[in-house]
Amino acid sequence: MTEWSVTEPTKLAPADPVTRLQVRIVNGAVNVVGTDESSVRVEVSEIEGPPLIVSQDGSTLTVSYEDLHWKSILKWLDRKEYRRRAVVSVAVPAGVDVEVGVVGAEAVVSGISGRTEVRGVTGDTTLLRLSGPVRAESVSGNLEAQSVTGALRANSVTGDVTVIEGAGASVKADTVSGDMVVDLDPAELDGPPADIRLTSVSGEVAIRLPHPADARVQASTTSGSVSNAFEDLRVGGQWGTKSITGTLGAGRGTLKATTVSGSIALLRRPEADGDTATHSPAPSATGKVL
Repeated sequence: MTEWSVTEPTKLAPADPVTRLQVRIVNGAVNVVGTDESSVRVEVSEIEGPPLIVSQDGSTLTVSYEDLHWKSILKWLDRKEYRRRAVVSVAVPAGVDVEVGVVGAEAVVSGISGRTEVRGVTGDTTLLRLSGPVRAESVSGNLEAQSVTGALRANSVTGDVTVIEGAGASVKADTVSGDMVVDLDPAELDGPPADIRLTSVSGEVAIRLPHPADARVQASTTSGSVSNAFEDLRVGGQWGTKSITGTLGAGRGTLKATTVSGSIALLRRPEADGDTATHSPAPSATGKVL
């Protein structure tokens, strides 16, 4: 094992190949980017508090504190009196598996084709152009996924979940009070059938589908309102539970959305016309564009 103790801004270039990256920090920011190169570069541009330990064990590269572990990160509390903060950037081969854990820090992961897993207590998480399977968990930070083609699984307690130009065949998201916005990319109409499953307790849910869409739809709210932009779908319920059901196109895909007290909006993307549809604004959970 090779190990570095980082107490001041520094740059490192591990010589051995890396197939798995683990980064865990408290406060500050993490930026992981996949590249076409075989080399790995680590830059710690800011650090305050205890040292960061950068270690390589076989093909696994880890950047973390000695007392911050992956399994307990969502329940981690700093009982020490000193303040800690770090800003870490890592460039890795695109096929590397990535695990990022943050407490009070922002995380950005982009260009990865391997497996990506992110856990955060507070601080927003941004996922860009990921083609491998993705799992993201947050307590109170917001989760945003843009142009993600891999299967996406997102869980949040109070943070919002936003999927922009979603191009993956599978999107599954759960929140307690966070809002959810899912904007599907019409460029993927010829791809595998979509499987979209969204569940919230009190958060609002907005889904914007391509036109024409191709899915079996089942959306319901116990006490919230519903909005539907598709003539082929039925809106049912007058008092209490309201639902939107039906089939769009051939019904190859599946869309299920459930919320207890939040509202549900099914919106229609404009028909493809040059770049207008692809880059039109994403909807908010109340149906307004962002």
